[in-house]
Amino acid sequence: MKRFIAVMVLIAFSVGLFLAFGPANSNAASKKQVTITYVRGKDETHATEKIIKEFMKKNPDIKVIYKENPSDTGQNHDQLVTVLSAGGSDIDVFDMDVIWPAEFAQAGYTLPLDRFIKRDKINLNDYIKGTIDAARFKGQMWAFPRFIDAGLLYYRKDIVPQNELPKTWDDLIKVAKKYKGKNGTKYGFLMQAKQYEGLVCDAIEYIASYGGKVVDESGNIVVNNQGTIDGLNMMRKVITSGIVPPNINTFTEVETHTAFINGLSVFARNWPYMWAMVNSPQSKVRGKVGILPLPKGSKGSAACLGGWMVGINKFSKNPEASWRLLKFLVQKEGQKLMAIYNGNVPVYKPLFNDKDVIKANPLIGDKKFIEAILAAVPRPVSPIYPKISDVMQIELSNIVNGKKDVKTAVADMDKKLKEVVKTSK
Repeated sequence: MKRFIAVMVLIAFSVGLFLAFGPANSNAASKKQVTITYVRGKDETHATEKIIKEFMKKNPDIKVIYKENPSDTGQNHDQLVTVLSAGGSDIDVFDMDVIWPAEFAQAGYTLPLDRFIKRDKINLNDYIKGTIDAARFKGQMWAFPRFIDAGLLYYRKDIVPQNELPKTWDDLIKVAKKYKGKNGTKYGFLMQAKQYEGLVCDAIEYIASYGGKVVDESGNIVVNNQGTIDGLNMMRKVITSGIVPPNINTFTEVETHTAFINGLSVFARNWPYMWAMVNSPQSKVRGKVGILPLPKGSKGSAACLGGWMVGINKFSKNPEASWRLLKFLVQKEGQKLMAIYNGNVPVYKPLFNDKDVIKANPLIGDKKFIEAILAAVPRPVSPIYPKISDVMQIELSNIVNGKKDVKTAVADMDKKLKEVVKTSK
């Protein structure tokens, strides 16, 4: 009996010790702060600093060290690759250009996000489909979209009547021809047709609007199809219709916005950034410009997707804390702060009806703008995208300059791209 009582006393004492010290030790552990590092390109608006501050205020157990890489996308890419290719854990969370996720996934730099997304029941239908497609590679999500760019059609409201706004590429040619020369204009339409990445973006819009593809979901080259040929035939038709400047093969975004804000064209294809320029005090077309989705082909309208993603370093020592930061950046609160303080177009669709966001960026309240953004399609999702782009630029330039007919250029593109894929394995 004495032995039984002694055992019970010992148990009671042990329980007391646990109650006295166990929870306290757990609390101490839970209060231990984790430090993670977030890297992105230079943010001139300082909006990111405000967002990080808000995140840490609501997540006191996570300290975020914020670092900026160069604003030059190429230099930013190379600095990230230098750290990630060495398996370094100096970076936990980082932004990616929309064309990088497949490359970084193939190289083993990024952590797949599917298990976090499923566990936290994030509804991907709340996000613009094209941006989610760009984040996927071989069936997995390797990044999450943060904000979007997409091609738009700008037009002169003081020249083109509302009942003549173009819906198809053929409409565009017809209307641009009709009004070219009105109110001081010299050209009907401006686009980016120089041999560079911008030409690939423009071409993707023609190709996708006719149902064409460059690569399939498994990364196979499928560019030699009727949709691609039809789309690029239309691009050639636009270029040779007399509505573009004779030197259109020298036009990038800069030549486009310079000519348009000086009142020289009825229509222009460009990115959302030009909206602020056309409405600036220096613009000769201030208050005279409207926006539309790009014209439709046989399969509808398509806009080339631009923008940025965010991902987690595969070698991060704090993947859970990194996910909590990433989630804050891409969900309602982070997206709203970025839209208000930075002016970025959110990828989280419910914010398109948010009064605060629309007040900060009236373009987001424009139904035509939202229609155009929702039509965004990614460029070829491939780990060797830069090489694919190089080949496409050469063959697309041959079409622009009339050096090859479309069928020949597409066949040559197909052959060269398959060789590039083969030698890259």
